[in-house]
Amino acid sequence: MTSYTLYGAEVSYFTGKARAYLDWRGVDYDEKPATQAVYRDVILPNVGWPVIPVATMPDGTVIQDTADIMQAVEARENAHPPAWPASPLQRFVSELLQLYGDEWLMLPAMHYRWNYNEDWAYGEFGALSAPDLTPDQQYALGRKNGARFKGALPILGISADTVPGIEKSYEAFLSEFSAHLDQHPYILGARPSLADFAFYGPLYAHLYRDPASGEIMQRLAPKIADWVERMKAGGCHGSGELLSDDAVPETLEPILRRQMREQLPAIKATSTLFSDWAANAASGDRVPRALGDVDIEIESHSGPAKARSFPLWRLQAALDVYDTMSPEDRTRADTLLGRVDGKELKTFRLPARLKREKCQVVLA
Repeated sequence: MTSYTLYGAEVSYFTGKARAYLDWRGVDYDEKPATQAVYRDVILPNVGWPVIPVATMPDGTVIQDTADIMQAVEARENAHPPAWPASPLQRFVSELLQLYGDEWLMLPAMHYRWNYNEDWAYGEFGALSAPDLTPDQQYALGRKNGARFKGALPILGISADTVPGIEKSYEAFLSEFSAHLDQHPYILGARPSLADFAFYGPLYAHLYRDPASGEIMQRLAPKIADWVERMKAGGCHGSGELLSDDAVPETLEPILRRQMREQLPAIKATSTLFSDWAANAASGDRVPRALGDVDIEIESHSGPAKARSFPLWRLQAALDVYDTMSPEDRTRADTLLGRVDGKELKTFRLPARLKREKCQVVLA
């Protein structure tokens, strides 16, 4: 009898993140495909909307959201080394890069899937939902089920206006991450940690595994493809050490600088809309998944997107780490933020605090 159950799919961005963590942690778990029956019997009754991954704990507790799943397993297992770096600057950077991996690499991941790999993705979705159907029937079902995912492209800001910038930025990211991997096998040293799992979600499930985008990665960034394979194999299964003395590699700074240039303005604009919403909300009110409209700009290409609220929750986690630092550690963080054009994070705070409650982000 297994301790944990993960409901998800190979084709799923966030299932990849959770699976990589569970494999690295080495816990006993069973992965079950999120079929139509699983959505009906497990996910919808416990979570309330169709989303994966979802995990059950040994006591039967159902948890949604990758960070929540990971934190629950960390607490139960009390194993070492921890997935979240113990030292403050590395933990702060890990939270920032989780925000980037979860919420900004989503743009190239979704663009390449639905503009380069659409027919292949429909077959994958259909096979997941109804493995007993014929390939033609699976494709038809996958086209129906995949429509809502393809429909998310304009919500994310993926359009004819922004696609050139998304592709240019993604190829630059591949170069930047490859340069880092020239020096370090993982993001913060010789073993994976939180940021590696967050990067693995998009880089494996969409950008490596999907055929057309996988060919791009293999051609432009074979070192990243090798990292994907190392992560898929368990990422050293807990062996290896992070860099000593709370060091953050300089090779990560181009990626952080890209995050501050591209993602942070969109989050700031979202925070302004969140402030307007929160002014008329009460503690415990569920935060809308989209708070209005913002413009995003990527490599001098701009266009509209929905102001998604979940990145605010991820940013709050990073800022909480910063706010609990000692004066000495904060000075080091400030120096790093200055080098990556992130000085605004020294003073930027959400207008109201958020919390997770019943698988939802709500006003604290």
